[in-house]
Amino acid sequence: MSVVLAMVAMMLWLILRMVLWLDLGKVGPGWGDAFHVLALGAWFDTWTLTYLLAPLLLLSGVLPNRLRISRAATVFRWWLLGAVTALLMFGVVAEFIFWQEFTTRFNFIAVDYLVYTHEVLGNIWESYPVPAILAAIAMVATGLTWGLGRILTIKASPHGWRTRIALVATAIALPMAATQFANLDQAESRNHYAQELASNGVFALAAAMRRNELDYDRFYATLPEQQASQVLASVGLHVGDGQGAMHLASLDASTIRSVGGLPANFKRRPKNIVLVTVESLSADYLASFGGQAGLTPALDKLATEGLKFTHLYASGTRTVRGLEALSLGTPPIPGQAVIHRPNNEHLVTLGEQLQSHDMASYFIYGGYGVFDNMNYYFRNNDYRVVDRTDFPANTIAAENIWGVADESLFANTLTTLDAAYAQGKPFMAQVMTTSNHRPYTFPDGRVQAEQGTRSGAVAYTDYAIGHFIEQARSKPWFKDTLFVIVADHCASVAGKTSLPVARYHIPLIFYAPDLLVAGSYDRMASQIDIAPTLMQVLGLPQQGFFGESMFAENLSEPRAFISNYQDLGYYKRDQLIVLSPKGKVTAFSINPTDFEATPIAVDEGLRQEAIAYYQSASHAFQRGALKYVLPGRLLAEGVRHAHG
Repeated sequence: MSVVLAMVAMMLWLILRMVLWLDLGKVGPGWGDAFHVLALGAWFDTWTLTYLLAPLLLLSGVLPNRLRISRAATVFRWWLLGAVTALLMFGVVAEFIFWQEFTTRFNFIAVDYLVYTHEVLGNIWESYPVPAILAAIAMVATGLTWGLGRILTIKASPHGWRTRIALVATAIALPMAATQFANLDQAESRNHYAQELASNGVFALAAAMRRNELDYDRFYATLPEQQASQVLASVGLHVGDGQGAMHLASLDASTIRSVGGLPANFKRRPKNIVLVTVESLSADYLASFGGQAGLTPALDKLATEGLKFTHLYASGTRTVRGLEALSLGTPPIPGQAVIHRPNNEHLVTLGEQLQSHDMASYFIYGGYGVFDNMNYYFRNNDYRVVDRTDFPANTIAAENIWGVADESLFANTLTTLDAAYAQGKPFMAQVMTTSNHRPYTFPDGRVQAEQGTRSGAVAYTDYAIGHFIEQARSKPWFKDTLFVIVADHCASVAGKTSLPVARYHIPLIFYAPDLLVAGSYDRMASQIDIAPTLMQVLGLPQQGFFGESMFAENLSEPRAFISNYQDLGYYKRDQLIVLSPKGKVTAFSINPTDFEATPIAVDEGLRQEAIAYYQSASHAFQRGALKYVLPGRLLAEGVRHAHG
């Protein structure tokens, strides 16, 4: 049976690999990559197979001969072959669906999805004809097993003790050998698509489970701490004493930055901030950012009437990475986002700092905030959390497994902000949308767009934001409020390289017709720069951010931070430095027009800056250096803030 099962598994995995290759079309690897894809693909498939066969070999080695050769055992073997074949086919279909969404094999996102099964399984159920798919899998698996039964005989023979020892030893040795001889890094290629195709989804999923937490010092290139702090000081960021000691950022006077003057585009400072974080809103969806015309008329109008930031880059590929960057202003550390990690309470987040200045902070989410640990993180960083469980039923126009319709989210946001205003306190609300996420459903009659499509969801989200702004105009707090509209990440991060720069370009719009002059900000910036920018706009001191205000008087050279869960990118001077596990550092020249990446020699100065930023950010979180300390305590220790 083991041989038959191995043949079935290898055949299914090869078919999947070829289907995924064809699905890429013209952007996929060429014939020059065929050996890499197919030979390495067979290598990973074979080692994955060892995990599948090990339990069967172990069972064969320990079962008494009387049971092994019985008629019932023969029937069970065929039943087991059919069940495992169905399971393998289910995995193939799941991989194809995952590929359609992310253009990668299973990775850390799939690991997270195994944790949050309610939302994920519900999303799949609403997006695909699941009963028909399961029925088809059952029929094909049954038919294949029946066909094999017509041409093959699976008959067991008695085992002697030597055979039993050999089977048990092999069952133990094969998985152990797989961990020693097979590593996903072996699939590495200059063409990221070839690398993904060469992998095996089951093997990649197991690797992602092991790599979900990556210790920076163990896996990445490092610098002596004294040198790292000096490198950061040279670009205007002070995180230590320059002698190698990592200070608590909140206690180090050099990290407490002064407010700075009122930015030139502002007539006066806002009292309130509404930070609208839009799910998966790539810059190329907006005509005002050089994208598709006619898809987002409301957002394009807001961009024209507000301050448009044309060269902003997301720090990651998932919502938690966007929320981390926007709230904490810190480069992404490898592995899980801070939002998922233990000891993430009372950090130097935007909400924590604003609360200390008597400004009410809210996190308002259209979905269930338990997903991705969002409720815990924000609640324990002094945000008041409001999610779909708090929305009255009569305010929900439509909903799916992922969240309520964006218009319903914004209706409840208005109610929350009205209540905050009635209490006489200024407020900051971070609002996280969900409609631009599969299954892409929304209320009928709002936009002329097809349900269940990404373009339809983008058009609807645009409508909902426009409607929200129009409703807000009638509020007494509108004239004193800055609306900030930004994406959490792009809709797709697929590309020929592991960090395709173009797939991190997101829109950012400041809108406040009573507060600022319309214009365009064309300097490159990072998502982690938004929090310190808002602190300067509000006229409040800031502490602990690795980002810098985009309106600072002495700006450092433009740079951006982009990452996936294990590759860390530093984009500067049209070069991308990539830090990868095993201490690997690579560099690419990025064409500023089409963002094509060409491998180049690593610039030592940029290499040191990249390492210094990511290493220091990782150390700061690990050592508690990102914990917030109230301004009163800082003043008691002799730290003085400049107030604008």
